[in-house]
Amino acid sequence: MSQSLKARVYQILESSDPTDLLSRVDDWAVSLLVILDVTAFILETSAFISSNFKLFVNEIELVAVACFTLLYIIQLWCCTVDPRYAHPVWGRLRYAMTPLVVIDLMAILPFYLMLLFPLIRSIKFANVFRLLRLLKLIRYSEALQTILRVIDSKKNELLMTLFTVFILLIFASSLMFFAESQEQPDAFPSIPAAMWWGVVTLTTVGYGDVYPVTALGKLFGATLAFIGIGLFALPAGIVAAGFSEELQRKKIEQLTSPKIPHWEDAERLAIANHLDRSSDVMKTCIEMAKTKFGDSFENEELIRDLALSLYEEASRKFKL
Repeated sequence: MSQSLKARVYQILESSDPTDLLSRVDDWAVSLLVILDVTAFILETSAFISSNFKLFVNEIELVAVACFTLLYIIQLWCCTVDPRYAHPVWGRLRYAMTPLVVIDLMAILPFYLMLLFPLIRSIKFANVFRLLRLLKLIRYSEALQTILRVIDSKKNELLMTLFTVFILLIFASSLMFFAESQEQPDAFPSIPAAMWWGVVTLTTVGYGDVYPVTALGKLFGATLAFIGIGLFALPAGIVAAGFSEELQRKKIEQLTSPKIPHWEDAERLAIANHLDRSSDVMKTCIEMAKTKFGDSFENEELIRDLALSLYEEASRKFKL
């Protein structure tokens, strides 16, 4: 019963199944709590709200942290039903190091650090870490997960593009420094300072706070602006191609993958975990059978009977 309950809880927390009522409730409840907490943090910066609704805003944060902490503990409790994290200690540590669970920890860790070390609150940007709770929405948003999968699948192409941009930025900033430093020593005092102009020009933002005045500098600036238009279109094209491939992959999966009810899937997960843990028992049975039956144990039917007996035991245990 405990394993079956763990499997069901794990299924609810780890999946976002639109056909599962409890899974939908979990998704909406956590997402709403994240939005309320971040909204309270934003409104708290208003002097009027901070002075008149300070207690209410603080209560929202306390409720959010309490719920997120409880949810994190439950996740660590039920994760052992997954064969990948079956070990009660190392399995939980391995699960805790997965990206989405690390995000869950980051959502609550700053609160406890500031509680244990009050001096951290005096740091100007310490409260900004509260915005990390927005990352929890990744777990419950298929769109955000799709974006991350696309970026991961195209990371080599994106890194190559960023590396090219970095090389071009150094080259252009160096040229602009030597072209403008004599005429504008305050605007271009060094190559690192000239990189600000390079970033603004490459991205075609053009703030206008720093700009070339010499003929050579204007030539370099115009050339870099044209290159930036084409170069920064590359990542957009790479990501668009990744989205197209991801959507195509999903369509193929929907056509080829059989739909298994979530409850049955949770039960099968528990059974799979039971069989995984019973592997040592099966090995012992096989050794005992070899000792008892000798060469006649070469018959594959005896091995099949042992496997079926273990599966039937697991089926009765979890009432599949």
